[in-house]
Amino acid sequence: MAKRIEVSGLNVYYGDFKAVEDVSMTIEPRSVTAFIGPSGCGKSTYLRTLNRMHEVIPGARVEGKVLLDQQDLYANGVDPVAVRRVVGMVFQRPNPFPTMSIFDNVASGLKLNGVKDKKKLAEVVESSLKGANLWNEVKDRLDKPGAGLSGGQQQRLCIARAIAVEPEVILMDEPCSALDPISTLAIEDLIEKLKDRFTVVIVTHNMQQAARVSDQTAFFNLAATGKPGRLIEMAATKQIFSNPTEKATEDYITGRFG
Repeated sequence: MAKRIEVSGLNVYYGDFKAVEDVSMTIEPRSVTAFIGPSGCGKSTYLRTLNRMHEVIPGARVEGKVLLDQQDLYANGVDPVAVRRVVGMVFQRPNPFPTMSIFDNVASGLKLNGVKDKKKLAEVVESSLKGANLWNEVKDRLDKPGAGLSGGQQQRLCIARAIAVEPEVILMDEPCSALDPISTLAIEDLIEKLKDRFTVVIVTHNMQQAARVSDQTAFFNLAATGKPGRLIEMAATKQIFSNPTEKATEDYITGRFG
């Protein structure tokens, strides 16, 4: 079940440095939401707070609320590992487990969760690779290393790995920035399909990509280097790209920025 995310009054710190300030937004289920903005404006940092990935950095902390269908992900006693099962992450550079086969890469999360039934594992691996639009390319070499695939295939393998554990939300941090145009198109087509089942959030530096794949777009900016990133404007993607309400958004989108 795809879920709604509601964020209110979120501040993100690394030690004493405030990286993101006072972000509130609603991310609708079964939709694609794109985060855009200049480098250093906190969009990737903010994305990582949605599944508590930022906590792996010493000194990182959050104030505010992140609700996943009314459950506060930062409430006392909530296990960050359990959060990451529900809110999956695909990173900028494809990161298949290098020593594992294609099959084991996809099955790794299930095995961690204690699934041992070989038939069940095989079924989920096949359906996840089909879901990531990769099955036909790899079905005859599932026992070969995942690291032997092309960059675009590796990224789709990582998406298959993410969806195998049946999360409710998939976060993507610039998933196409290391890929060639053809692989990028394959990932964009895939994102369009994934939103039928998941809530998808993507960080992208590519304006055209945000316009192509997303239903909602959020523009982040910062007042100056060393200042915290803030959410400037969030609306339907068509509106952000055709008639934004904030001048800073318009300047960024039209390239008059900086």
